[in-house]
Amino acid sequence: MKYAKYLMMALAVSMSLTAGAKAKKKTKKAAAPVEVVDTVSVDVFSYAFGKANTQGLQQYLAQRYGVEPAYMADFLAGFDQGEMSEADKKMKARLAGMEIRSQVETQMMPQISKQINDSVDILNKEQFIAGFRAGITGKDDVLAITDDSIQTIVRKQMEYYEKVNMERKYGANRKAGVDFLAQNAKKDSVKTTKSGLQYKVLTQGTGEVPTAQQRVKVHYRGTLIDGTEFDSSYKRGQPATFGCSQVIKGWTEALTMMPVGSKWMLYIPQELGYGQRQSGKIPPFSTLVFEVELLEIVK
Repeated sequence: MKYAKYLMMALAVSMSLTAGAKAKKKTKKAAAPVEVVDTVSVDVFSYAFGKANTQGLQQYLAQRYGVEPAYMADFLAGFDQGEMSEADKKMKARLAGMEIRSQVETQMMPQISKQINDSVDILNKEQFIAGFRAGITGKDDVLAITDDSIQTIVRKQMEYYEKVNMERKYGANRKAGVDFLAQNAKKDSVKTTKSGLQYKVLTQGTGEVPTAQQRVKVHYRGTLIDGTEFDSSYKRGQPATFGCSQVIKGWTEALTMMPVGSKWMLYIPQELGYGQRQSGKIPPFSTLVFEVELLEIVK
């Protein structure tokens, strides 16, 4: 803000003068000639410094407090008054109420509605304001329940709206994954576990099978069911090392069944992957396909 900018400039000037004074004092101790830098009296300087700090003030008052130029005389009356009277305190509280009401209607409610369903008018304005007032006054004749219960209602309803929105936006990914896995399960080379994980053995290793607590080194390539590649250690030319329990559920289950030296294709349902979370190039509710090569158990 311009007013804040000028204030910072004034502080910088003040610091510069202080530094200059220290330097002058040090020079005096060294018995060097003292340069006289004063060009005006302290009174004139103080007046000028005060006036310099008003540059941009009217714009600041208009933007922050809504003070119009026509009411600057009233602003100055308050500036000169110093302490507030009881009437002033009441007026300040009233003005704060008006400002908060404006923020509730023009900022808070639209933002909440947009978060719920990309709309700006889903909430019932009258009921929202009534609930807001009840929270301030502590008198609630509509939902005579505890604050914790109120928070529970809001949290659960927001979770419901989130699920509805996620399904609306990305439900097609879930359905496509279900259809893909249903067809894939019919292939003789594909095996399906109780969890729904599907895998196909490309190379069966003969080494040790890692536990969930161990770390492993693997090469892998990951794609969506349409073949879109989202990650590949092969392309990086660097195997990945991590704990078997530090990855998505589908990976943990597969790794703890694979002997070292194995190379499998994994077909991971979204619930064993990232679920409704977006992860990099992976959209929510995506079924994932991985080519995984277990190189070694890291001791």
